[in-house]
Amino acid sequence: MRWYAQFLRFGFVGVASNLIGYVLYIVLTNAGTGHKTAMTILFAIGTFQTFFFNKCWTFGYEGFFHSSLAKYVLAYGLSYLLNLFSLMLFVDHLGLPHQVIQGVMILSLALMLFLLQKYWVFRAPPPAMTQG
Repeated sequence: MRWYAQFLRFGFVGVASNLIGYVLYIVLTNAGTGHKTAMTILFAIGTFQTFFFNKCWTFGYEGFFHSSLAKYVLAYGLSYLLNLFSLMLFVDHLGLPHQVIQGVMILSLALMLFLLQKYWVFRAPPPAMTQG
């Protein structure tokens, strides 16, 4: 499958997941949950939910389940830490609105995660060399 078709599928999965997640983030924070706690809860749920959609539908990956899941969790762990650091820096220290910072982080981390998934987590094996 061409990269742009994968990117469109990745975008669809991500937009659907993040729209729902962002609405739940606003609901949780308005209900009194701290912004970092709400992000953490929803990040964990979203990571495992999107793994199955991206593995099967976006990238059509048929490789090893456990190794791809481990790489996926590592990629999302890195993304989580960048997200958490950004909230701490821009919201806690600089006083910017958490709603805006979280929205920006969703978009910027999506590109990073697409590239990590395409070229590392769900990388297609090289074509077999034929003997001639």
